[in-house]
Amino acid sequence: MAAVEEETLEIHFILYKPAVPGNVGAAARAIKTMGFRHLRLINPCDHLGDEARMLAHGSHDILESALLFDNFDEAVADLDLVVCTTAKRRTAKHDYHSSREIREQLENKSEHLKHVGVLFGTEESGLPNALILQSDMAMSIPMAGPYPSLNLAQSVMVTAYELSPLNQLDLPGTPLSKSDEGWGTLKRQTAQLLNETGILAGTPLYHRIMERMATLSSQDIPLFLSVLSRIQKK
Repeated sequence: MAAVEEETLEIHFILYKPAVPGNVGAAARAIKTMGFRHLRLINPCDHLGDEARMLAHGSHDILESALLFDNFDEAVADLDLVVCTTAKRRTAKHDYHSSREIREQLENKSEHLKHVGVLFGTEESGLPNALILQSDMAMSIPMAGPYPSLNLAQSVMVTAYELSPLNQLDLPGTPLSKSDEGWGTLKRQTAQLLNETGILAGTPLYHRIMERMATLSSQDIPLFLSVLSRIQKK
């Protein structure tokens, strides 16, 4: 009998239009230092130039293996769940979680997740509201005050540090057995059902429902999948 292939939870750090090569290099260093290896860049600056390599300091492999994309949709197409980061509370989301809460949320449904993206905005203006709205969850880093704020590389470093305990899931002897019906399946089926019932993507109610669905734990996901299956059969 063939052995069942087991997969580990993968965290993908995504930089949206980074403009400073040094920040990309420092972010690559932070990712590798905390045990992660996946970097995605959307319309980046020169991420392989001297400035980026100098700040990467031993993390050139992260820069060289980074995946490049032209837009947000392409960058997240194969991800189960996307967490955006923002320093400001905007109207695009109702719930903003701290970085530590996000780690707990991912841990609670780790057996139903394969690929998670963490999205960071530009150095000057962060993420546009449209991308915050399209993300599944929103995260902010708790700070003593709004100024001085963290720059891009610092935000990646703090986030990678907060999420680094998830790397224990990758240790030998503790593999994750992934179900074919994970959170990505629940997300797709919920979106289909909402659209069929007239709750269309782009409307506040649609995005509020999807936002709350993203907080479900591993224990909740099979239950909701079962409910959706019965509704679809009816």
